[in-house]
Amino acid sequence: MSNHDYDLHEETLNKTTQTFKALSDPTRLRILHLLFHKECSVNEIAETLDLQQSTVSHQLRYLKQQRLIKYRRHKTTYYYSPEDYHVFHLLNQAIEHAKHI
Repeated sequence: MSNHDYDLHEETLNKTTQTFKALSDPTRLRILHLLFHKECSVNEIAETLDLQQSTVSHQLRYLKQQRLIKYRRHKTTYYYSPEDYHVFHLLNQAIEHAKHI
């Protein structure tokens, strides 16, 4: 194998960096961890995690931009859930690692 085989494409490198950046915020981590366990509305997230609605909305917008979460609308309420479970596995591994160090 050549050295080129080990090099990451620029786009992959940037997306990976953005994912870790999204996971580096404690509030976003708490929200993601909750959403991996159940689909929630903004109000449910705010109540469960004892956060302001505006804080939750801001963080959800960021997570959605990073394509880490998705939403569905039911009448006037939006329900949020993970976009896919790759990040869930990464998050779980990081949490398990943190518990053992």
